[in-house]
Amino acid sequence: MSEMKSFETTSTLFGGNVPFIEEQYENYLADPASVGADWRAYFDTLRSGAADVAHGPVIESFIRLGKSRKVAGAMVDASTMKKQVLVLQLIGKFRTLGMFQADLDPLQRAGKPYIADLDLATYGFTEADMDTEFDVGSFKAGGERMRLRELVGALRDTYCRSFGAEYMYIHDTATKRFVQQWLEPIRSKPVYSAEQKRHILERLTAAETLERYLHTKYVGQKRFSGEGGDTMIPMLDRLIEKAGAAGVQETIIGMAHRGRLNVLVNTLGKMPADLFSEFEGKYAKYLSAGDVKYHQGFSSHVITPGGPMGLTLAFNPSHLEVVNAVVEGSVRSRQHRRGDAKGDQVLPVLIHGDAAVAGQGILQEVLNMAQTRGYYTGGTIHLVVNNQIGFTTSDPRDTRGTLYCTDIAKMVEAPILHVNGDDPEACLLAVDIAMDYRQQFHKDVFIDLICFRRLGHNEADEPMVTQPLMYKKIGQHPGTRKLYADRLVAEGAIAAEDAEAMIAAYRAAMDKGTHTNKTILSNYKAPYSADWSPYTRGFKWTEPADTTVPMKALKALAKKVCEVPAGFKLHPRVEKVIADRRAMADGKMALDWGMGETLAYATLLDDGYGVRLSGEDVGRGTFVHRHAVLHDQNREKWDSGTWVPLEHLKEGQPTIEIIDSVLTELGVLGFEYGYATSDPQRLVIWEAQFGDFANGAQVVIDQFISSGEAKWGRLCGLVLLLPHGYEGQGPEHSSARPERFLQLCAEHNMQVCVPTTPAQIYHLLRRQMIRPYRTPLVVISPKSLLRHKEAVSTLEELADGGFQTVIGETEKITARSVRRVILCTGKVYYELLAYRREHKITDVAIIRFEQLYPFPHDEYKKQLAKFPNAKEVVWCQEEPQNQGAWYRLRAYFRADAGPKQVVAYAGRPVSASPAVGYLSKHLAQQKQLIEDAFAPKLSEGEMLVGT
Repeated sequence: MSEMKSFETTSTLFGGNVPFIEEQYENYLADPASVGADWRAYFDTLRSGAADVAHGPVIESFIRLGKSRKVAGAMVDASTMKKQVLVLQLIGKFRTLGMFQADLDPLQRAGKPYIADLDLATYGFTEADMDTEFDVGSFKAGGERMRLRELVGALRDTYCRSFGAEYMYIHDTATKRFVQQWLEPIRSKPVYSAEQKRHILERLTAAETLERYLHTKYVGQKRFSGEGGDTMIPMLDRLIEKAGAAGVQETIIGMAHRGRLNVLVNTLGKMPADLFSEFEGKYAKYLSAGDVKYHQGFSSHVITPGGPMGLTLAFNPSHLEVVNAVVEGSVRSRQHRRGDAKGDQVLPVLIHGDAAVAGQGILQEVLNMAQTRGYYTGGTIHLVVNNQIGFTTSDPRDTRGTLYCTDIAKMVEAPILHVNGDDPEACLLAVDIAMDYRQQFHKDVFIDLICFRRLGHNEADEPMVTQPLMYKKIGQHPGTRKLYADRLVAEGAIAAEDAEAMIAAYRAAMDKGTHTNKTILSNYKAPYSADWSPYTRGFKWTEPADTTVPMKALKALAKKVCEVPAGFKLHPRVEKVIADRRAMADGKMALDWGMGETLAYATLLDDGYGVRLSGEDVGRGTFVHRHAVLHDQNREKWDSGTWVPLEHLKEGQPTIEIIDSVLTELGVLGFEYGYATSDPQRLVIWEAQFGDFANGAQVVIDQFISSGEAKWGRLCGLVLLLPHGYEGQGPEHSSARPERFLQLCAEHNMQVCVPTTPAQIYHLLRRQMIRPYRTPLVVISPKSLLRHKEAVSTLEELADGGFQTVIGETEKITARSVRRVILCTGKVYYELLAYRREHKITDVAIIRFEQLYPFPHDEYKKQLAKFPNAKEVVWCQEEPQNQGAWYRLRAYFRADAGPKQVVAYAGRPVSASPAVGYLSKHLAQQKQLIEDAFAPKLSEGEMLVGT
């Protein structure tokens, strides 16, 4: 007896020693040499040479065996122990690899691969072992112990049928347990009531019948049918129901064109009659351009178990995944308005195509942003409509470099739930898991809906040309609705005639131009919605804006933005900046650019407008001018080592967000566009590190910012700050490409401004919010002017002035003696001014354009008229002749000049590059263009070239 007691207390399997065993095993896994030789030999025996025995199952086995006195008090033979460890390893392999053998493809084009790790023979199990009971660790499909035969059947049911889960790469045990506890007890087979099954069939019927109705009613017209992926509609229906029950009050959906019309009608409740009108060529007359029907957005409200929910489908051009960032920005804005810091109330849902989710880099950017402080939205549900083809490309060797299109999700350890689109109940189970996961962990989750594409890329396309065998299979497929209806009839859930009656009912509704979604709410006034009505009353860009602030208030705010907490140690360079700003606040120094910009934000916050500023390095500023976020030199930022003076102006002020963004342009600019379109009361700014970097976000600029109002009626007050100026920094750090923005300008769709003084940027930013006019503002902002001794302003100019679209001659010259007027914009003005002073030139005037578009015709003519004897008007720019503003604006210069005035060009010659890379060449060009602007009287040949 005493020997038995001694064994129980010293046995490695005794429960009280489990923590010690676990620690030893963890050390062994990290480094086998870190444990004693006896422990190393013991663990080597358990592993049997396998390199990847899962840690968790082994430890759980120790715990269970340790708690069993019967086992702990008996000598366990090595063979039994080895088989126990192998069973736990087998469970781990099914959890990791089971989906490779799952029945996921509705077309059944490929056989299931042989996977040795899922073969019992690999582990040495024989028929004699099949009825042996083993401890199953955390696998919860039966008791704590199961016969091997029953265990293998449960594992196959759970992981190798129509549901395949990828999640074992996630490092967090709680997350893995979450998925296991959902799937394993029910063996991935949910139980729905007969009524729920009827509803699933009704939604499948709606999805399929709409597509077939449109196909026969509008033969050959493009609609990018979703047929083959019909299960998406009941999945969205379930998602909205689950989200509402969880407390979500708004759901924002982003998707490309495939199946979009189906979502518009069957999910959001767009009236089919309105859709039919679009097919028949009717259009909204208030839109100058409009857009095709499969790019349209829509908003509605539906009733859910948790109450009314707002639904929005974001407008999206054919640039596929770019809408992802736009949706996330819109969601963040709505969450901010609700005070929804965790993201419980507003849900982003992104619907992808398989080719796009694997091929478009924007998804990586958005995933990387998802858990950062400035771009967090509480987790996104991603639904991949995997129809196994991208236009004409379906060979996996061509479609992607990864095994699955969803492998990108692994970068953020998001669970991936693969489901066969022909098993709607498994698909809804995936939705249930995804929604619960999102609300519990507030992270992204992916559902891979594996389906097919019934028709070609569009309705006029013939897919048999490029995918003959695939489309033979598709031609033989009866459709998901038919398969599910037959299944329900076989189960006795419905009668055979019920399925046909659903089709007839839906077609009857289509004939009337209505839909069958009974959850749509009409005339519901949602709380927390943004009010855009003050900005949609036909205001013009010339609308006056009083941007002045009383001097007393301005000085008080100027002092506030210089306050630093006691004991907060500034860097000596920053301490000098703050000291200078205190002197500026007292009127002892002229204001520099950083102070003028800071006071614009301060006064807007004081007026009740929120501010959001994001981009690479915006807190400090790329050129060390802003210092909006101060850093304690004795603490890191995560130890409360930062101070933002603009956050501490007064009690109850609106929030200001200053976000050093991730290193991306496309994702962040798309996000800020989405944010700005959802909040007219917040100044939303994106600053490029250098203006040239806007290149990386060109799709957002072209397809959303410049054309969103003309196509979709979407107002947006987004501001782009694009540092620009030729200081010899080479092709990629000189030009913000103003010519590209000017080329996109029409119908007063954008404002392009080039402010040259602190007072100008101050009034420009204030004008953007105070004027009831919400149009994107592109600011070609300075670099060297941030510290130029003449690019300064006084407090009086801030307190009493306003934004000047054109700044006329500022020095005392005799107007009637002026023979030439130089027109310019930006930094080159100060170089022209210096040259004129140096050479004592008195017969040339200089006019600055601070706004290039909308072009200020009246102000330009007014300033030009001050010099009645000027025969020559010269546009001087730093950019090459084929770039900059010259080509776009020269017609305006000519039209507004006098009939006898010659309009000519002075600047760099045409160039394939935005700037030269050699400093010496840059300096020579810069010197030449300044001299050209003041050249002696133009010859006739030069006049013709320049005119």
